[in-house]
Amino acid sequence: MAKTYSVFQVNRYIKGLMEDDFMLNGINVSGELSNVKYHHSGHIYFTLKDEKAALSGVMFASDAMSLEFTMREGVAVVVTGSIGVYERDGKYQIYARRITRQGAGELYERFEKLKAKLEEMGMFSEEYKREIPRFVHRLGVVTAPTGAAIRDIINIATRRNPYVEIILYPAKVQGEGAAASIAEGIVRVSEFEPDVIIVGRGGGSIEDLWAFNEELVARTIFDCPVPVISGTGHETDFTIADFVADRRASTPSEAAELATYEHESLMETFDYYSQKLNELIEDRIGEARNKTDEFALRLKALSPEARLREKRLRLLKLEDALTHAMNMAVTKRRSRLGILAERLNGLSPLSSLSRGYTYTTDAGGRAVKDIDQVEVGDDIRVYLKNGRITASVSEKKRSSYEL
Repeated sequence: MAKTYSVFQVNRYIKGLMEDDFMLNGINVSGELSNVKYHHSGHIYFTLKDEKAALSGVMFASDAMSLEFTMREGVAVVVTGSIGVYERDGKYQIYARRITRQGAGELYERFEKLKAKLEEMGMFSEEYKREIPRFVHRLGVVTAPTGAAIRDIINIATRRNPYVEIILYPAKVQGEGAAASIAEGIVRVSEFEPDVIIVGRGGGSIEDLWAFNEELVARTIFDCPVPVISGTGHETDFTIADFVADRRASTPSEAAELATYEHESLMETFDYYSQKLNELIEDRIGEARNKTDEFALRLKALSPEARLREKRLRLLKLEDALTHAMNMAVTKRRSRLGILAERLNGLSPLSSLSRGYTYTTDAGGRAVKDIDQVEVGDDIRVYLKNGRITASVSEKKRSSYEL
């Protein structure tokens, strides 16, 4: 019965064969770099490609320190190292000890040539860049109908704004006919008049992203009547579409964030400003009401009716004062008149007559104050309290005293 071997034993055997192969231990392999990844440990992982095949490779940090250039997609290089097997995965790869640049690869040359051409035509100029609307209600998306890119765009856009309308054109984003599909998608989606269009796909090698480096896609983006955001590949990936678009996003996820606003945050902002506006309105109304009341009082004070009322009150006060003064004057005069009347009454002949005195006049009505004014036989009139007596002087006799 034939012996049975474990997977590990097979891989170990193949590894031994490769290690014993003199040619594979010091081999130079030429090709274009792809899927270059710098690990945080310092190791560099890459794929070496030509037109017919691909070979995985790794350059450890100790060897990478002597590297004289930055490895990137599409660069043609010569890798010196050994071919070995990674036993755990049963995968063979080249372990690079030295990598030299052979010159720009064919794809990279085409990229730089088209980039220079379109830049000279002004298609990358900032003056042609349009602002991305702040509040997007209708979002156009041109990308593959399946994959991480469309999922990320839909998830992020709807999370930020549940009310955004997304119009998706399922474009072919890789391989033959991809550029035409992307260009047609941009034109078709723009007919729905979205506020902005996202054009992009997930990351990949320069070959995978090449459709976004085609002149047809670049011109379609430039001629699009709607602002375009290019979200292609990873943060380190740059395509011609990135340069000609109105805005570049490092990833499709970032493109979705640039294209949509946070509805909840906006509502909170609206509520805040609404509250502030209501407070300002209430303050203004309060100020206006206070001023109105003040003007009303001033108008009331300055109105003819108020002035007439004031004059009337003043007139009533003056009238009261005058009446009081007149009453006081009359009372004072009446009191004085009473006093004078009493004094006059005391001096009145009638008052004297009432006390028993008489008043005597001659026939001519002159008061007789001296006995020399009359002679014996003259008529005289004697006035008493209640009448008059006419008499004749029968005797005169001077008294021994005089009043």
